[in-house]
Amino acid sequence: MKRVYLIGSVIIALVILLARSCHFSYEKTIDWDESFNEKSNKPYGLSVFYKELGTLFKDKKIRTLYYQPDSYFYANSEDGYGDHVAQGLYMKIGNSKAISYESVYELLYFVADGNTAFISDYYFPTRLTDTLGLKIQSHSAKKDSISKLSFSGYPDSTNNTVIDRSAKDFYFDKMDSLDYEVLGYVETEAKQPNFIKIPFEKGTIFLHLQPKVFTNYHLLKEERYQYVEGILSYLPSEDIYFDSYYKYQTPYSSEVERKSDLGWFLEQRAFRWAWYLALLLALLFVIFTAKRRQRVVAIVKPLENTTVAFVKTISNLYFETQDHKNIIDKKSTYFLERIRNQYHLDTTTLDDDFIERLSLKSGVKKETVKTLINYIAWLRNKRQYFESNLIQLNKYMEAFYSE
Repeated sequence: MKRVYLIGSVIIALVILLARSCHFSYEKTIDWDESFNEKSNKPYGLSVFYKELGTLFKDKKIRTLYYQPDSYFYANSEDGYGDHVAQGLYMKIGNSKAISYESVYELLYFVADGNTAFISDYYFPTRLTDTLGLKIQSHSAKKDSISKLSFSGYPDSTNNTVIDRSAKDFYFDKMDSLDYEVLGYVETEAKQPNFIKIPFEKGTIFLHLQPKVFTNYHLLKEERYQYVEGILSYLPSEDIYFDSYYKYQTPYSSEVERKSDLGWFLEQRAFRWAWYLALLLALLFVIFTAKRRQRVVAIVKPLENTTVAFVKTISNLYFETQDHKNIIDKKSTYFLERIRNQYHLDTTTLDDDFIERLSLKSGVKKETVKTLINYIAWLRNKRQYFESNLIQLNKYMEAFYSE
């Protein structure tokens, strides 16, 4: 009983601790970190956009890159060791500085082979901008930290949008080639290009300078998702290679597209607390129930004594049939059988010598023994029996047994 009280107290304490922790966590300030993590539900995560890719690009395969592009695209080239030949649209939202020097070269090779790359970020790897002859500048955002974004082909379109909580506006200050096409602008002192299309050998590169438009906060606010739809309308409908926030540091293997990530689940507050509580309760269960417990002893009912019931049944049977001779024969036979077994006497001849020896061995008076034995001998010679004969025989036997 003490153990039950102890376990109950521990569980109650855990529930109180969990409730307080959840209460405090809900009161925490919102995390405005611009992680651009495709599995994050925070304001500047990409979980909404990432989940909707399959709807926006119907019937197209969505692959997630957890390795550097140079490792992945090289392995999945015609001469590589991957599981397919990579063809389609490479997409990267934020964190493009994490693209390695070698990956920029492999990405350009991927585009030159007739594919497409789309990158949205504030800055891009230096090797990429140097190769494309681009220079990026920034300007403090207008009053109230609001940036206005629009498309070049239809400046009054409903697809245009605004970005709040914006400290700076980023735009392309230099473009070396006249072949570059401006698709969108950001308004600073004047309209500046922030979304361009760059032909590169057989393929195309799209560069965009405001990754916040793809985050959960802006996609779920008012009608701002229409601006993202406008951007995606410029992209070809092809298989997508989405460059993940997460990265393996090992060379590429065939297990590129992970189906689950426990680390991501542990970032979710409710799941994390449920997981820890389950582990703790499992530990408590092991501690308090690990000792071998005695099995419950089953209650075995004793066998019922049916001797009396049996005797009553048999006696009723004989009483109904009035078969006195049968009962007399059985009582006489059983009595003599007992004499043979108990006193080791021969009962073939019931004479005076037998009576003498039975009296001596049994300790019963000779007169009582003689009366009983002579009555049994007399009954053997009778042909007709009455109830009185049976009663008399029973009395003589009772007298023998009582001495």
